[in-house]
Amino acid sequence: MLKPIILASTLLALASCGHNAAESVKTPQEDSTKTDSVVAPVETKAPNTDYKPAFTGQTRIEGRVTRTPYEGKVLSSDLKNPWGITTLPDGRFLITEKAGTMRIATSAGVVSQPITGLPKVNPDGQGGLLGVRVDPDFAQNRMVYWVFSEPLPEGNLTAVAKGKLSADETKIEGATVIYRATPAYKGTLHYGGRILFDKDNNIVISTGERSDLQTRPQAQQLNSGLGKIIRITKEGKPVTGNPFASTAGARPELYSYGHRNVQGLAFHPETGDLWETEFGPRGGDEVNRVEAGKNYGWPTITYGIEYSGSKIGDAIQQKEGLEQPVYYWDPVVSPSGITFYSGTAIPEWKNNLFISALSGMHIVRLVIENNKVVGEERLLADQNQRFRDIMEGKDGALYAVTDQGRLYQIAKK
Repeated sequence: MLKPIILASTLLALASCGHNAAESVKTPQEDSTKTDSVVAPVETKAPNTDYKPAFTGQTRIEGRVTRTPYEGKVLSSDLKNPWGITTLPDGRFLITEKAGTMRIATSAGVVSQPITGLPKVNPDGQGGLLGVRVDPDFAQNRMVYWVFSEPLPEGNLTAVAKGKLSADETKIEGATVIYRATPAYKGTLHYGGRILFDKDNNIVISTGERSDLQTRPQAQQLNSGLGKIIRITKEGKPVTGNPFASTAGARPELYSYGHRNVQGLAFHPETGDLWETEFGPRGGDEVNRVEAGKNYGWPTITYGIEYSGSKIGDAIQQKEGLEQPVYYWDPVVSPSGITFYSGTAIPEWKNNLFISALSGMHIVRLVIENNKVVGEERLLADQNQRFRDIMEGKDGALYAVTDQGRLYQIAKK
């Protein structure tokens, strides 16, 4: 077991002075109001473009600092490229590893041997075993659902599969692919890969547009499964009432479109609204509140540019009929898995959105009021970890996994 890593609101200031945070940081005192401290925006680096936001507060919002004392603990460093994390009914965690295995971990950091019986994945590039959720009726049926990059003769694609976790928890039994986001493509980027169950026990998944210039336009095409948020049943069929069910030539499983590479999906604990995060190119990472049938713009509008520095399309950021992100980053933080905090232990976190940032190497905390971002904080910024996924555990604490193999707990001190 590694020693707890103590976090505090003074973390960034101390880091700039070269102090050892674990030894020097003083945690904030309890505050009877349980409100944040307001500080300057956390982003201080120059943007990649001179693009202007569509409205005030769409980017570089004021900073916030959590006043309630909290700490982060490394529970385990024994995972191998973890990608997705979810809870089991007893509070343990089911975690996917990119190469194609699952493991079970306890809140004490004990990690199981790899779970076998899974279909082959293509782990090259951004592919592999991706998001995971257990059936809402898992206690009765032991069914697990996951997203993965499936290798086919014609190329790779984002697929959804299900299977039963054996009684001894060593293997998945009867693994079956229930959905494929076609067309397949001989590339290894932008699979999307998150998965959720909605309140009606239907499945919501995200797909990417596979990155390359030749596939990118398919994010705007309703006859393609690329660059979409998709809603299907447990059997992999389109959900009755999906927005394009009666649209000629459109795929009935589509829920929204115009996405680049969505790796974050979460339902707001009070409103029930679906929120997502997606990667921009060089600049233009986005947070969106997803509404059925809406077009989220990629690649027609974007706040980013190509990695080469050239413009994307007509280099426009707004267009009639295309949705604006609630929030965006330039430079990017590379937002992957997300979760809302519904606990009570840290009051100022209530209904905040927590985002695991890869290139940003921290956990983003966004304060949201009336569907607008009003504050931003960076947590665990001293850990130098690529945070891949985050969720709230049965105990009300937050749990996060990193590309480097760590499992963290973030909770009130």
